[in-house]
Amino acid sequence: MDDQKRKDVEVLNANEGAFLSSLTRNNSKIRADRAATIADDAELVYRRKVEDIDIEIKKLKRDRESALDLSPTNAMSLMAALDFSAEGFVAQDMSFTIKIREKGIERDLAAERFKYLFGKEI
Repeated sequence: MDDQKRKDVEVLNANEGAFLSSLTRNNSKIRADRAATIADDAELVYRRKVEDIDIEIKKLKRDRESALDLSPTNAMSLMAALDFSAEGFVAQDMSFTIKIREKGIERDLAAERFKYLFGKEI
């Protein structure tokens, strides 16, 4: 190709804009763009899932602490000993504790997998 034709092609490429440029991309560029989009979407969703697990853990911990409030109606009243069920209290506390532990394990595994898949800490 002579110099004039090369210059004409360069001018055309410089003036083609995003639409024509997009239409004339080669296969490897198209695949790379699609791969980048897919990876970005997957990373965002994965990160959000781990953040959702963090929120669930925080809520479970808050609920477990709230269960320690034994005042039935307000801060000025006291719970009668007859109204307290030790078995119910222990069962509820253990349930919260187990759920928190399970969510913690789920979160650790998800964060580890995120690092492997995306090469980043979460």
